[in-house]
Amino acid sequence: MTQIIAKLAEISDNYDAVFCDLWGCLHNGVAPFPDAVAALQAFRAKGGRVILLTNAPRPKSSIIKQLDGMAVPRDAWDDVVTSGDAAQYAMLTGAVGHKVHFIGAEKDEPFFTDFADDLKAVAASNPPIERVATKDAEGLVVTGLADDLTETPEDYRATLLLAKNLGLPMLCANPDIIVHWGDKLLYCAGALAKMYEDMGGTALYFGKPHPPIYDLARRRLQAVAGADEARILCIGDGIHTDVQGAMGEGLDALFVTGGIAHESFGTDSHNPNKALLMDWLEDAMLSPSYSIGHLR
Repeated sequence: MTQIIAKLAEISDNYDAVFCDLWGCLHNGVAPFPDAVAALQAFRAKGGRVILLTNAPRPKSSIIKQLDGMAVPRDAWDDVVTSGDAAQYAMLTGAVGHKVHFIGAEKDEPFFTDFADDLKAVAASNPPIERVATKDAEGLVVTGLADDLTETPEDYRATLLLAKNLGLPMLCANPDIIVHWGDKLLYCAGALAKMYEDMGGTALYFGKPHPPIYDLARRRLQAVAGADEARILCIGDGIHTDVQGAMGEGLDALFVTGGIAHESFGTDSHNPNKALLMDWLEDAMLSPSYSIGHLR
């Protein structure tokens, strides 16, 4: 049975580290949530470690720049792990070939050039990635829509049909289908990957809930904590990404109900209706250890 809690501090003594989602938990894409920032700062002040774990398709340096731009304090986290980081490793090692066609926004260009220190050696020891037209490609690299403010996956149907007919595998750098940006919902790379799979194409995933991003997060946690073993709590608002991923890794999960699915749990996003929540979780066939309205 999922336990509903009011504050992270109620359970934080049981954990050495948290893997915390960003969008919907720490910020809304425009501004941070002050209570969430304070909760992570308090956890770190007691000796806990915080790894920000996001399905953003960009390398961690881009996310750190974004967090700084929103004035998220550096003392609220220890390191950042992105779906982009995990997907970069796969791309560099030829998971979809070394001649690729790119689908994504201009803001995602660092995916091909900006590598974290632990990926620079991988880039140096593998053939370079060449970006080509779809007809000349060995695979697709998808970080999202070129303009997620105006486009939908339907705008890419022709490109995806050609790629499917050519038998190209797709590297999906962000498994999320949609994400909140302020008060808007935007399509992510996962929406294109789902369309591609519905057509009969093959998509490869490296963010939550899939193992590669958790493997990378553990390695980076070990680097900052200096310990091989840690009691880890995963925090997130995505039931099929954050919660499913945590459970697949044998980790406890704190489900933030006030995020992407907030309309399902009553009118007060800070206090989810217990009956509605339990029925919703039963339908999802997933049972996180804890839930909370908003991270605080």
